[in-house]
Amino acid sequence: MPRVIEAEGGESIELGELIDALETERFDPRDEDGFAAMGPWLARLGRNRRFLSDLAMAELERRFAGQSAAGYGAQVLLLAPPRARFALRANFWPAREDAVVRAGGTAPFFYDVAHDHNFSFLTYGYLGPGYWSDDYASDGAARLPGERAGLVFEERSRLTPGKLMLYRAHRDVHRQLPPDAFSVSLNVLGTDRAQQWRDQYRFDVERDQVVETLSIAPSEALVTLAVELGGAAGEGLARDLAARHPMPRMRATALAALDDPSAFERACDDVDPAVARMARAWLADRSVSEKPGRAEDAAAS
Repeated sequence: MPRVIEAEGGESIELGELIDALETERFDPRDEDGFAAMGPWLARLGRNRRFLSDLAMAELERRFAGQSAAGYGAQVLLLAPPRARFALRANFWPAREDAVVRAGGTAPFFYDVAHDHNFSFLTYGYLGPGYWSDDYASDGAARLPGERAGLVFEERSRLTPGKLMLYRAHRDVHRQLPPDAFSVSLNVLGTDRAQQWRDQYRFDVERDQVVETLSIAPSEALVTLAVELGGAAGEGLARDLAARHPMPRMRATALAALDDPSAFERACDDVDPAVARMARAWLADRSVSEKPGRAEDAAAS
């Protein structure tokens, strides 16, 4: 379950003071204790009951110009431009009966969707009763869609006002549920250059199964384009990526783009267990589909 952090004491601060602290403190967002130590700074900003409304009004006056780098939807207000090690945001959580949910449904707010994160983040209950969450523990191992997730249910919790928590990358899985009334949370997201290559998953908790991988790096789409349009050069590049790229997901993406048995046979010995399992599963499916009589049986049916 997410790590609850004690954050009592300390006067309220301005947004700029939190940014200064995050920029000057020598913390590593991948280090749990080091990142957790920054939590009380977020709580001190949370005690400032004015800063968020001031920022919201300023954004409206300049036609939301400061949100162009957010990359999120209407649920998120970016509090400052993203830095190398962190990003700051406020998340809005409408109740199920609120007009925005009745009009557009729950999908934009990721309600009822069990998922993990490929980054750690601090979160603070800023306004309202707070969203509910079904919390699960994961061993953090890489998995493929359709595989058993190995989740362990822990509790149903709520991000109550003043509550400070650390969600740990890959280890904490939650299914968020609408709050009883409109709520707001504040987040410090840990970021690093390798984050885009770490998988984030959606789960079916009733079947304890991985449903899909949610994360994708921009360069992954280019591999398929290279194979489809690049001829021999494009295929050669994809083969090299499948064999040598340092990130497992890119090797898997290149394999899928190639759709070549010889490449999958080599990938059965991949150092990453998930890539090797993918390769073996692909070869097994191909072997079944090529059995004599399979095509005739399918045509007869």
